[in-house]
Amino acid sequence: MRQASGKKRYIPALSFRWLTPLYDPLLKWVMREETFKQRLIQHANIRPGMKVLDLGCGTGTLTIMLKKIHPNAQVTGVDGDPDVLKIALDKSRGSDIQWDEGLASSLPYPDSTFDRVVTSLVIHHLITDDKRLAFKEIHRVLKPDGELYVLDFGAPHSSTTRFMTTYMRRLEETADNFDGLIP
Repeated sequence: MRQASGKKRYIPALSFRWLTPLYDPLLKWVMREETFKQRLIQHANIRPGMKVLDLGCGTGTLTIMLKKIHPNAQVTGVDGDPDVLKIALDKSRGSDIQWDEGLASSLPYPDSTFDRVVTSLVIHHLITDDKRLAFKEIHRVLKPDGELYVLDFGAPHSSTTRFMTTYMRRLEETADNFDGLIP
């Protein structure tokens, strides 16, 4: 875990920095990442000219999908990890995507900047207080008629998913999500 901006804790994808290069292949293997991210994009109802922020963009998979599906939208990806942002930049060469380093709890944008904020598999990385700060920041950077779309872990509904979340539940950051408590 490293300190971002000298103050806030930052948990890299998969919890350990050395696993970062494995993030994309692992998500493709373990989850149907493109399928559920495609659904998130469909629900977001993005129109030409809209400004869209992918909060906690990681390696840029969702951000790049957004831009491909909505080429006339202004798409920005923000993440607190410069290593994953480098991967995102490499994956998106030639596309018109803005990549920024910043934390969900203190976004580097003026008030009322974005029409849509999307976030995928990020909120469970935040401790409860940082979740609250992140949602305040999202509200701040969204335009008055802007909308937020969250895709993340929630309360398990079967014995299989309860078993699978046993390890993850031990992490302070994920407990609220698995209890169905996102502030």
